Amino acid sequence: MIRFIHLFFTFFAIIRLGEKGGRTLAFHYPNGRKFMPQPAKIKPSHSKEMSYSNRGKTLEDDLNETNQYYLTNGIAVIHKKPTPIQIVDVHYPKRSAAIIKEAYFKQASTTDYNGVYKGKYIDFEAKETKSTPSFPLKNFHAHQIKHMQAVTAQGGIAFVIMRFSITDTIYLMPAKELFVYWERMHAGGRKSITIQEVETTSTKIPLGFQPRIDYIKVIDLLIKENF
Repeated sequence: MIRFIHLFFTFFAIIRLGEKGGRTLAFHYPNGRKFMPQPAKIKPSHSKEMSYSNRGKTLEDDLNETNQYYLTNGIAVIHKKPTPIQIVDVHYPKRSAAIIKEAYFKQASTTDYNGVYKGKYIDFEAKETKSTPSFPLKNFHAHQIKHMQAVTAQGGIAFVIMRFSITDTIYLMPAKELFVYWERMHAGGRKSITIQEVETTSTKIPLGFQPRIDYIKVIDLLIKENF
């Protein structure tokens, strides 16, 4: 869901340019299925002031703000990974203008964020769920797990930041813990991680102001324990 929202707004401006050119711009997934963006739903505004804990729009928004804070203050360099696009149809109505008419998502993405902190390679995925008793493993994909396994095998620090949106609680789970639950599922076990398991194997990150989600403090603990 996070990735879909990101992609929708990434290509919205390009789609509008295609519409101005008289044709609808077509994006396709790697399997050939056409990408059909849905119009954003406008929620009615409420006069009630938002609380300190729910001012963030999405987990991705909060992490992007956090990463910008880290970068500005020389703490870490961590960025959202761009999704590679292959352009297959471009029209040139004017010599100085180009309109993209059709493009494909070039390949399946790996994880959401990567970068460097204190000389260590950082790579992680960000996921949200509306479920309260557990975190569904269907939110992850096999290629993402494989990628994180490769990162950890090379001495990098891989993890997942998960948000339970109903309670607005955020946890950082090391990749090695996620692998255990992933393998359990493929062995015929449950297809989710219970909240009790999340609390046992993860570190809760309280929401703040600047930075919004200060996950670097948890990474410091991981470095101390494992490196």
